[in-house]
Amino acid sequence: MAAPGYGKRSAPDQAPRRTDDFQLLPERERYIAAFVDRLPEGAAMTVKTLARQLPRYGQQAVSTALTALSVAGHLRRIRRLAGDGDQVRWVFRTFWSRTARDNEWWTTFLAAEDGRVTTTAPVSVSPPPYGVPAQTPAAVRPVEAETPDSPPMHGPAPTAPVGAPLAVPVVAQQPKSSPDHPSPGYLALAQLGCAEPRLALSANDCKQLEGLALEWLARGVSPAYIVQALAAGLPAEPINSPLGFVRRRLKQKTPPHQPSIPAPGTVGSPARRLLVECTECGAPGRPEALPDGLCHACRPGALPTRRTTTATDTQAATARTARDVHARVETLRALARTS
Repeated sequence: MAAPGYGKRSAPDQAPRRTDDFQLLPERERYIAAFVDRLPEGAAMTVKTLARQLPRYGQQAVSTALTALSVAGHLRRIRRLAGDGDQVRWVFRTFWSRTARDNEWWTTFLAAEDGRVTTTAPVSVSPPPYGVPAQTPAAVRPVEAETPDSPPMHGPAPTAPVGAPLAVPVVAQQPKSSPDHPSPGYLALAQLGCAEPRLALSANDCKQLEGLALEWLARGVSPAYIVQALAAGLPAEPINSPLGFVRRRLKQKTPPHQPSIPAPGTVGSPARRLLVECTECGAPGRPEALPDGLCHACRPGALPTRRTTTATDTQAATARTARDVHARVETLRALARTS
């Protein structure tokens, strides 16, 4: 098991476990995926730890298999800030989904994870759904973090009385709009056209869809999240009816209930507290910047370019060397004739 707050987290809405899960994967990836799928919540997911438990494969094979599982849509590695103020640290987690997900689903899910707000003091409780950080007493420091180079917590550790009641997040009611004071849901729909011109809505369209947008806000997401979720992964073909398209997405992609966000009008916006890590090299980035869980340098499409460039440079250097040799030989011959 990883230290509290680290390790494996299961993604929501997975299909029930079946005997033919991962059947389309190669043998090695199928073997490792079946092992990871049966690990409990909070299990350590480092390459070294998994390799110790899998006698058939070494660390290199496990690392390659995890990269393949990330591309197949089964996992994402993330780092997340835990704590408040100056007393914060990075925790590292691996979200696992038995059901393969596309990049749009992972981007939306991780954006929702980033929008979660911790409203309780650190106490020892079981991890809540969807990978919300499990809070631990301040006196308990992690013995073994999932990554050895994770930054330590700065400042004195906060204390919390044992058995202190947990604060239940309260979702604020979203007001309906009026001509002088549009609701947050109306404003989010009005801003959709700025983020994606193909989804520009008229005032009447925003009014019709306002109720659906307010349902999203009542679940704890922000207006910015609504814009991002609706504009992500658009089809290549033209969108003839933005009203119908947005209405369908608002109904089909309704987010789960989440803790409340700052009320509209609050000065400033919360800083990003979640980054996705490249499964191959560990480079951090925003979820939408790492499709398949891989950074640009580690994606397969980037490899041929580097190899082609290297081969071209080598051929050019060889040609220059050959010309220099021929010139030197001609010079020596000329000197021999004159002597």
